[in-house]
Amino acid sequence: YTVIRTKAGVSVDELKDHYVLLGPYNEHCCRTELEYGEPSNEALQRTVQAMRSAGCKVVTGRWLIEGYPNVVLLDVGTSAHRLDEFKHELWEKAHIGIPYHDRESNDAIIFGALVAWFLGEFRSQLANLGDDPASVPITAHFHEWLTGVGLILARCRRLPVSTVFTTHATLLGRYLCAGHVDFYNNLDKFNIDKEAGDRNIYHRYCIERAAVHCSHVFTTVSEITGLESQFLLKRVPDVITPNGLNVVKFAALHEFQNRHAMAKEKINRFIQGHFHGHYDFDMDKVLYFFIAGRYEYSNKGADVFIEALSRLNFYLKEINSAVTVVAFLIFPARTASFNVESFRGQAIVKGMRDTCKQIEQDIGNRMFELCLQGRIPEGKDILRQEDVVQLKRCVYGTNRTHLPPICTHNVIDDSKDPVLADLRRCQLFNNRSDRVKVVFHPEFLNSSNPLLPMDYEEFVRGCHLGVFPSYYEPWGYTPAECTVLGIPSVSTNLSGFGCFMEQHIEDPASYGIYVVDRRYRSGEESVQQLAQFMFDFTQLNRRQRIILRNRTERLSELLDWKNLAIYYRKARLAAVSATHPALFKDSVREVGGAGVGTGKGPSSIILSRPLSAVASPMGSRASTPHHSNPGSDDEGDTGTGAGAVSSEDEVDEDAERAELSSRSN
Repeated sequence: YTVIRTKAGVSVDELKDHYVLLGPYNEHCCRTELEYGEPSNEALQRTVQAMRSAGCKVVTGRWLIEGYPNVVLLDVGTSAHRLDEFKHELWEKAHIGIPYHDRESNDAIIFGALVAWFLGEFRSQLANLGDDPASVPITAHFHEWLTGVGLILARCRRLPVSTVFTTHATLLGRYLCAGHVDFYNNLDKFNIDKEAGDRNIYHRYCIERAAVHCSHVFTTVSEITGLESQFLLKRVPDVITPNGLNVVKFAALHEFQNRHAMAKEKINRFIQGHFHGHYDFDMDKVLYFFIAGRYEYSNKGADVFIEALSRLNFYLKEINSAVTVVAFLIFPARTASFNVESFRGQAIVKGMRDTCKQIEQDIGNRMFELCLQGRIPEGKDILRQEDVVQLKRCVYGTNRTHLPPICTHNVIDDSKDPVLADLRRCQLFNNRSDRVKVVFHPEFLNSSNPLLPMDYEEFVRGCHLGVFPSYYEPWGYTPAECTVLGIPSVSTNLSGFGCFMEQHIEDPASYGIYVVDRRYRSGEESVQQLAQFMFDFTQLNRRQRIILRNRTERLSELLDWKNLAIYYRKARLAAVSATHPALFKDSVREVGGAGVGTGKGPSSIILSRPLSAVASPMGSRASTPHHSNPGSDDEGDTGTGAGAVSSEDEVDEDAERAELSSRSN
């Protein structure tokens, strides 16, 4: 969904109204995301009308996203009575049987049959309008196994359509990795049919594999998923199509730094309430780490993250560090309600804040009156006894004997929840002596959240490091989103994003991309490496973190769809070349040599050593005779002052590089 939604803008720019999205009709989503209307293309109009006349509900319009693309939505429900007919055709032509009770697969069959019907009808209408199939190719791009039935039936019916199939993650791969197997070292040893059958997904696996082999061009989102497909789906991808994002560049370099500071202040307020009574750490020395995503505990690397946090806590206590790390774990779990203690803490701190603001206002008024009378204010004139009483009430009200909660909600059956179980095992209880505090938020963030009223993007901006030590991650949008927002992140060499960055950056860590080796190292070594990465990050001063965020934000161009959409174009042209070899031969050759390499994967362009400003104010001369304070590392310095982080390259990059790596060496 994210891939199609974010890519729509560049696709419309390239293909204009010839780009049409097909999908299942969902009335709830259409109310807010669709502008209803009829298509402007005559052949498309006739196709839609023919399907409607045959009893299929078809909704058309424009998707209200960037690019404003045409959409044709097919209502699965109105054709449900033909399910047995569609199943029979799939069995007769592809020998794939679908169990009656699998509703998701049944919906996939109905939708796929409607898509194949649409493609055949559209080709017929083009012929009726005088278009020659040999000169007007149609390319249909199918994403994931749920759309695979449409591709299979289109090929079985011999429709003159060029087909592309993209898998964003293999079915069997996701299931196997969730079962704690040594997946990547045993890819060639699995009994695939048995493994799929044991997990009751054999029919889904058959659809996926058939779609892969029926397509003219097969693509995956990363090299690591391509390797997986080679063994599990028995086909090597023709093209690697990495996922991108819509990158919004700010006119001023310091703008995203300002946004980080504003978002961090909102998180600070939540932390002040959550840890009231045990609020013994300096907010100027607090770092926010986080992990987020679907609740696939081991696949997403949450187990590795929690174990590494325990070791980081030990390291920081051993050196008596003044730094406190607050680690957020954001996974949707089954909950009964919010934790009352979390609400109580926020209410107490809000009351204290309001009281202090009122006293502050009263003191200001009294000072003004005294100065107006020509008197110099004294302590007893400024802070009155009733003010002291109010402040004492607030301070005593924050005292509590129990520890701050590690979870913001009441999780159903929390004794079996994997995150809470591991936090207890590692004894991460938010003790006063702990330098690593944890907050498990078992639902996705949104701006209407009463505890932490921030949407996900704003929350990410306010954090310092995203940690995603995934074991199974075909691409990994979460670290990519961090990069676009200028936030350093941790990934692995088993994720598509991590492999992509290692291919394109000579030293990813110097750009704020830390890649944990989970492929060639043991689990223990991977945990130790992650703990070391996080410890090294805590040793950076604020100025160094600002530079690292600047460098990370510059990598966003690597992930921009304006640069990555060319791989989708290459896949489409390769599919057309397979069905119309004489028509697009020159264009395919041109794409292959247009700076994207001639291989299956992304370009081999590698970013060299980073070019950035000096790593701290000590590295440059002061702009005035009075030298700046060597200990100053105010995060408010976002690149606008005399010692600002410049985007120019005429600086001593070796000195900068040495300072960033000195702590870890």
